[in-house]
Amino acid sequence: MRLTDKFRPTRLVRRFVPGGPIAGHAVHGAGFGRAPLAEPLKRIGSLEVRLARNAREVRLAQALRYRVFYREMSAQAGATGKLWRRDIDGFDSICDHLLVIDHDPDPALFRGMRRKRKPAVVGTYRLLRQEVAEQFGGFYTAGEYEIDALVARHRPKRFLELGRSCVLKEYRNKRTVELLWAGNWAYVQHHEVDVMIGCASLEGIEPRRLSLPLSFLHHHAAAPEEWRIRAVPSRYVPMNRMAPDQIDMRAALNELPPLIKGYLRLGAYIGDGAVVDHQFGTTDVCIVLPVSAINPRYYGHFGAPKERLAS
Repeated sequence: MRLTDKFRPTRLVRRFVPGGPIAGHAVHGAGFGRAPLAEPLKRIGSLEVRLARNAREVRLAQALRYRVFYREMSAQAGATGKLWRRDIDGFDSICDHLLVIDHDPDPALFRGMRRKRKPAVVGTYRLLRQEVAEQFGGFYTAGEYEIDALVARHRPKRFLELGRSCVLKEYRNKRTVELLWAGNWAYVQHHEVDVMIGCASLEGIEPRRLSLPLSFLHHHAAAPEEWRIRAVPSRYVPMNRMAPDQIDMRAALNELPPLIKGYLRLGAYIGDGAVVDHQFGTTDVCIVLPVSAINPRYYGHFGAPKERLAS
């Protein structure tokens, strides 16, 4: 992770904790050279997807991330996270935050909402566009993968980093996932993005126990040379842990998280090398998804890419 001294995480964090300065529009990404997206991006029943509008809504996304990553999963919270019960880092202030909101939630699922039904954030994605990342010190993914080299090889294509994806357990269904992807796609179209990147995680920090899914991804989903991205040397974990003829394809697919399988169905590639993230208790792989590589069968559902991107 890299941020300039002017935008150190400790300063940015203050914008998203109680009592911190939140004057003005907290989500900077919407202000970089393009009009805001129309809202909502899509709605299904009581659920809608749109971008966070202010610092309060970003804090709701952080609280959801904390609930999923730290309470349900095995992430280890730092002092700030434990204090505010939110997943917080310095990138939150420069990203756009995609939210799935339930306008008629079950009050029993949310603390402090038992007497009255209020809209609740039940899914989120964090979005960081290249022009914003470059102005404020780089991509989050650069802490694990050599993304600068990939971006440099493909100028002037526009990159978008997808991160911090999570959905409340009770909402992990087709409708919520469809809304998240509809929101991502609307954002990609609006900002004329050419390539989506980001880290996706397998649970656990012992790569030998993940030999089957990692080897499957290495042999069957590795990025071609044009889109190859490598883990930073100090964190590189080999993924080629089993010979191709030793891989049980069905078993390997069963061990892949739904998010990674969804990326693969869309046409994504996997970078070279995994990275162990001890804080989150995961082993990460890098996703590279050029818009031009997206399986055309999904266009009918989310809409075809603009002509500039399809070329």
